[in-house]
Amino acid sequence: MDPRELDPRTPALHLYSRTAQRSSKVLLRQYSTSFSLACRLLDAASATRIANIYALVRLADEIVDGVALQAGLEPRAIAACLDDLEAETERAMERGYSTNLVVHAFALTARSTGIGPELTAPFFASMRADLTTGEHDARSLEDYIYGSAEVIGLMCLQVFMAMPGAMPLGAEQEDQAKLAARSLGAAFQKVNFLRDLMQDSQELGRAYFPGIDPEAFGEQDKQRLVEQIEQDLDKARAGLALLAPAAARAVRLAHDLFQELNRQLAKAPAEALLRTRISVSPGRKAMIAVRVLLARQGKTQTSHIMEGRH
Repeated sequence: MDPRELDPRTPALHLYSRTAQRSSKVLLRQYSTSFSLACRLLDAASATRIANIYALVRLADEIVDGVALQAGLEPRAIAACLDDLEAETERAMERGYSTNLVVHAFALTARSTGIGPELTAPFFASMRADLTTGEHDARSLEDYIYGSAEVIGLMCLQVFMAMPGAMPLGAEQEDQAKLAARSLGAAFQKVNFLRDLMQDSQELGRAYFPGIDPEAFGEQDKQRLVEQIEQDLDKARAGLALLAPAAARAVRLAHDLFQELNRQLAKAPAEALLRTRISVSPGRKAMIAVRVLLARQGKTQTSHIMEGRH
């Protein structure tokens, strides 16, 4: 964290920063049970940093996905709101302060973990594309997924590399970790595309998948996308060994929750995705969380047993 945040000579800043970060945690809890659950497996500081990233992403996402429109803003005003948020984020990353609590919290994380405009700029570019692009071709979709999802994985990786227990990575290992982080972000985004097919096509007028008409979405289309997601999840899983134990556990939980959702999407009839939004039940989420925790405990116990034999 920024040293000034915890400096006893700046009690007002400390209180402000603590309040800002609490506001980010509220957004995380309100908008994502899956990521909120995964964050509980991290140490407190790292969980706060992940929440700070999520909150900014959610704030931008809500601008382009209907909240601003429902508030009565015209398209030009909505675009201006997004531009203002990006500009304020850039200023906050430079200054270490923002009048926007969510942006302030994000800036604390960005400055302490090395997140810069090279990651935030592609993100805001993808959010801006949601205001201007109704249909994607292969190239624009690749750019969109990188900015809207893969860079989020890279931001989270910056947090994991700075957390307690993180191992120093060589250049090749760091590239592997980045590929895994990007793959996980891509998988999450594609799952959301499938799950939100009805809202995206019918309410927001968006068609993310090139060559696929949402109104004529068929079983073959669905299975091809499900297989792509599974491939991304496989690449993401390969990077778990490069993370600190707590980070690996949290990422594994998020990975397994979305893998379960992908499996449910695979089982659901294609036409059902145009009528309903598939989700994982709270009970099933709890079972997956327990499984991840028990797997980690089992590995720890095995490690202790092996150490005792030497």
